[in-house]
Amino acid sequence: MSAALQMAAFALALLSTLFLLLATCTDCWMVNADDSLEISQKCRGLWRECVTNMQDGVRTCDQYDSILADHPVKIVVTRTLLIAADLLAALALATLLLGLDCIKFLKEEPRVKLRLSHGAGAILGIGSILGLVGSVWYAVDVYVERTMLVAHDVFLGVHYDFGWSCWLGMAGSTGCFVAALLLTCCPS
Repeated sequence: MSAALQMAAFALALLSTLFLLLATCTDCWMVNADDSLEISQKCRGLWRECVTNMQDGVRTCDQYDSILADHPVKIVVTRTLLIAADLLAALALATLLLGLDCIKFLKEEPRVKLRLSHGAGAILGIGSILGLVGSVWYAVDVYVERTMLVAHDVFLGVHYDFGWSCWLGMAGSTGCFVAALLLTCCPS
């Protein structure tokens, strides 16, 4: 496998893993999307809900009661899938780091380094699928919830749209998937 391709895959995997980690930790998976004049922006995340006053920029956040508390299924499933994706992506990065041609570890064993590189690609691919499923699951659930309220003529004063954390999770998962494809499918 060419060193340039390996380095490109490593850089993409590193950036995408950072995106996944940020998506897991940040708190704007859903954002209010009213057309009316709003004085505050409400964001809901996997771990807490925040309100930012648009006039003075003051932000207040409410932590969810407990990780083990009774939460909606979309939050529990997304948390689980994103944490698993984060762990697998980190493991894949460590494995890929050992498999890079420019690293002196196992320099005399090119077949072992190639296996490490392919193994990292497989692990990264599994992690990317978990992250993508979690992010898309959350987005679909937000869309279905909004559609059901509109279909039943229920207006709660605020309706939510996909937040930047959701998009960050999708982008990170997609980047990890592309890096996995580069590591496993490109000629050696």
